[in-house]
Amino acid sequence: MAKFDKLIGREQEARMLNEYINSDKSEFIAIYGRRRVGKTYLIRNVVGDRACFSLTGMENAGLKEQLTNFYITFRKKKSDASIPSSWLEAFDQLESWIETLRKGKKIIVVDELPWLDTVRSSFVAAFEHFWNDWASARNDIKLIVCGSATSWMTDNIINNRGGLHNRKTHQIYVAPFTLAESKQYFKAYGFRYGDKDVAECHMVMGGVAYYYSLMLPTESVAQNIDRLFFHSNGELSNEFENLYRSLFKKSGDHIRIVTALASKNRGLTRKQLIEITTLNNNNKLTKNLDELEKCGFIRSYTPFDGAKRDVLFQLIDSYTLFYFHFIKGNNYHDEQLWTHSLNSARYRAWGGYAFEMLCLNHIMQIKKALGISGIQSRVCSWIWKGDEENQGAQIDLLIDRADQTVNVCEIKFARAEYRITKSDYENIENKIETLLQHSKTKKSLMLTLITCFGLSVNQYSGRVQNQVTLADIMNN
Repeated sequence: MAKFDKLIGREQEARMLNEYINSDKSEFIAIYGRRRVGKTYLIRNVVGDRACFSLTGMENAGLKEQLTNFYITFRKKKSDASIPSSWLEAFDQLESWIETLRKGKKIIVVDELPWLDTVRSSFVAAFEHFWNDWASARNDIKLIVCGSATSWMTDNIINNRGGLHNRKTHQIYVAPFTLAESKQYFKAYGFRYGDKDVAECHMVMGGVAYYYSLMLPTESVAQNIDRLFFHSNGELSNEFENLYRSLFKKSGDHIRIVTALASKNRGLTRKQLIEITTLNNNNKLTKNLDELEKCGFIRSYTPFDGAKRDVLFQLIDSYTLFYFHFIKGNNYHDEQLWTHSLNSARYRAWGGYAFEMLCLNHIMQIKKALGISGIQSRVCSWIWKGDEENQGAQIDLLIDRADQTVNVCEIKFARAEYRITKSDYENIENKIETLLQHSKTKKSLMLTLITCFGLSVNQYSGRVQNQVTLADIMNN
C-alpha cells in the first residue's frame, strides 16, 4: 500500500484519494478547501505522474483564453489537436482521445475548476454532459476536480441540484492544519519553535500550509511575520484581497460582513449586521453568511440562555482577525510592526482574543483533554449587560453538556504559568454567580482554565477544577 508519511496532516485524505483511484469503477472526486491550504499538493503527491490529462483553470480569463489553455494542454497529448469552439467540443475531443488509449485507469485532473466557469461559457452544462453521458458509463475514469472557490464548489459540485445532483462519488475537504499538525510541520522542516511560538504562528496564519512554507527556520516568529506581512514587498502583504476574491466571485459583500464582525468580538445578530453593513435583509445575505460559515471564516451560534432568534455570527478566522488588528491599521507602513508590538497593549488584546479563537477551533481536542469527548455538548458564550445596581458579566466559552454540567472556560494567553490574582478570583466568582442568577440554569458549573503552560499554584488556584494547556491541545 502507498505510504504518505511526508504529507503532514494529510495522511487520511491521501489514503482516501488513493483508495478511490484504485477502485474498480469510474469515480468523480471533488476536492475543496480554502486558498493555499494544500489541495493541489495533495493531488500531486498522490497522483504523481499517473494522470493521463491535467488541466488548470486560468484566473480572470475569458472563454476564449480558457479554451486556448485547454488546447495548449491537450496538444501535448495529441499533436494534431485543434482549438475547440466550445466546452462541449473540448470535452468531445478529450473523450475521443481517451478512447484510443490502452486499457487501464484513466486519471483526469482539473484544478481550479471554478475559474473555467466564465460568463456565458456553458461550462457547467458541458461538464455535466461529459460526466453523465460518457465518463460515468465506463469503469475506468477517475475524474478529480479541485477548486479554491469553496462557494462555487459547494453550489455546483457538492450540493448541485441540476445535472450533477448526487453524481459525484466522493468529496474530500482539505482543512487548515490543526495546532498539532502545525507543530509537526515546523519540526519536520527544521524549525526550533516551542509550543507558544507554534501557537502564535497558528493564531496569525490559521494553519494555512502555504503561509508556513514561506517561513524561514533561521528567523524568529517575529522576524518571519514582519518579513511576510509588513515589509513593502512582503509575499503576503496583499493576501487579504486575494484570499476573499479567490473564494467568492463577488467578494465585496463578504468583506463588508467580516469587517463588521471584526468590530465585535462576541459577534453580531443578523439585525445588527444589517444595521452596520447596510446590506439588504434578503436571500443573498443568507447565502453570503452561509458561504462564509462553510469556508470556516465565521460561525453562527445561539447564546447559552438564548432563543433561536438570538443567533449570533462571530468572526473566527485567525488570519482575518490578524489582518484587522494589525495589517489594516498599519498607517505608518512600519516594516517591523510585529516586533514593535510584542509588548504593547494592542498585542495583548489581540493575543487574548486570538487565543480564544484558537481554542474555539480546537474544541474537539479540548473536550478530549477534559475526558468529555463522548458526551453530547454545544459550545456557546454568555453575556449579561448589567443594570443600574450591578455590573455586567461575560463568559466567552461555555461547554454546555448533556450530563447536566457546564464547563465555564477561562482562557488566558500567557508566556508562563498563569497566576490567578485576587482580582482575577473575584472576577471569576462574579461571572459564575451572575451566570447562575440570570441564566436560571440548574446545571453544575465546572471552572475550567485553558492556558499556554498551566496554572501557578497559590491561594486562589484551588478554585479551578480542570486545566487544559497547549501541550494537551497538541497531543489530542
